[in-house]
Amino acid sequence: MTQATQDPVADVGPILEKYPDAKRDALIPIMQEVQDVFGYLSRSAIVQIGKHLNLPASKIYGVATFYNQFRFQPLGKYHIQICRGTACHVKGSAGVLDAVKQELNIESGQTSRDGQFSLEVVACIGACGLAPVICINGEFFANLTPAKVREIVNNYREEAGNDVQ
Repeated sequence: MTQATQDPVADVGPILEKYPDAKRDALIPIMQEVQDVFGYLSRSAIVQIGKHLNLPASKIYGVATFYNQFRFQPLGKYHIQICRGTACHVKGSAGVLDAVKQELNIESGQTSRDGQFSLEVVACIGACGLAPVICINGEFFANLTPAKVREIVNNYREEAGNDVQ
């Protein structure tokens, strides 16, 4: 993902130009490309896509909310993915997820108000032998407990605070 900008009024015109005379069947590829470039689907982008495809925004939202690959908010500086696959579930990932949600006061699919953290639940990270596992910006943390994950989040908070100074 490029995430060139996270401007909520981003101009998706250059992307739409690649799809002249596009119809409804181009909707998903267009949304994927917009999200690849901007990091998420903004309201402005959805309106522009709708005008290009002659579709109401409600239809575009309907399609986008059906697929969990699409987001409507930019990712946080620290993107947390929590594995909820079978091995992680059996080893306690529900408690790990609850701890992260409580610590950050966000739900899956949301970004914290300060833009520092985003949370995503994933079906499987592929590290079943290390369950339960989370991944933050590509760094894996294994054999977690709610207490360990709170410590990890707080370490990232401190790092974010040091970046500001």
